[in-house]
Amino acid sequence: MSATATVQDILSPEAAEFYKHVVHVLQAEKVPFLVGGAYTLAYYTGIVRHTKDFDLFVRPQDAQGVLDLLAAHGYQTEMTFPHWLGKAFHADEFCDIIFSSGNGVARVDDAWFEYAPLGEILGEQVLLSPVEEMIWSKGFVIERERFDGADICHLLRARGEVFDWRRLLDRFGPHWRVLFSHLVLFGFVYPGERDKVPQWVMAELTQRLRDETAAPPLEEKVCQGTLLSRVQYLKDISDWGYRDPRVGPHGTMTPRDVWWWTAAANGQK
Repeated sequence: MSATATVQDILSPEAAEFYKHVVHVLQAEKVPFLVGGAYTLAYYTGIVRHTKDFDLFVRPQDAQGVLDLLAAHGYQTEMTFPHWLGKAFHADEFCDIIFSSGNGVARVDDAWFEYAPLGEILGEQVLLSPVEEMIWSKGFVIERERFDGADICHLLRARGEVFDWRRLLDRFGPHWRVLFSHLVLFGFVYPGERDKVPQWVMAELTQRLRDETAAPPLEEKVCQGTLLSRVQYLKDISDWGYRDPRVGPHGTMTPRDVWWWTAAANGQK
C-alpha cells in the first residue's frame, strides 16, 4: 500500500474532506501553495503519522489573503504568529498556513516553488515542499520536547542520492554547522549508508570547520542557540548579555515577534 493511501486511511472522513476542501479552495482561486509536514514526509519516506493538522506553505505576502479566503468559506482562522504561521480550523482539525519558520530563518520564497515536485496527497495532485527546504526548516528544531533529527535522517536515507546538495548548502548559508551536525548524526544512525551523503559535501564542511577553528574567535557576543530553541537559551539573552540573532538587523524577527513566540512556549498566550 502506498504512503498516500495509508495516510488517507488513518484520517477520519471529516478530516480528509476538510483538508481536500482547503486544497480545492486555494486551487480554484489560483493561490500558489505547497503541501508539507507529515504528509509530505510520508510521500518522501513512507513514514506515516497523523498530527491532527495539514501543513500548507505559502509566500509571506499571500498568507493573510489565504486566511481571509478560508474565513470567507466558513472556517475560523487566525494569524497565530505574525512572523511565520496562521491557522484555519474545522472542529478538532486545523490547517497550518506556514510562510516562514519559528526562528524566522526558513522563509518561503520563490525557490520553494521553483523546485517543488508534483505529487499525490489525499488523492489530489499538488506541489510538495522540496526535500531540501524540508531539511532546512527542520534542521533548526532542537527543543527539549521536539527534535526533528530523525525526520532529517529518514529524508537523507530516502532521498540523499537525488538531493541538490549545492542548493542545500546554500540554504543553510552561514548556519552550515547545523547541517553538518545532522550529516554527522546520519552517519552514526546509518553507518552502512553514509554514501547517501556525497564525499565532497563532508569534505567541504570539514574544511570549513578546520578553517573556522583556526581563525580567531568572533568578537561579537551572540548566542545562536535561540535559532534552535525558543526557550532553552533565554537566560543567555536576558541575563548574560548575548545578542539574539533572531532580531533585526541580522534576523527577520522583531522584539514583539520574539516575545509572542516565547510567551506561547511558556503557556502565556
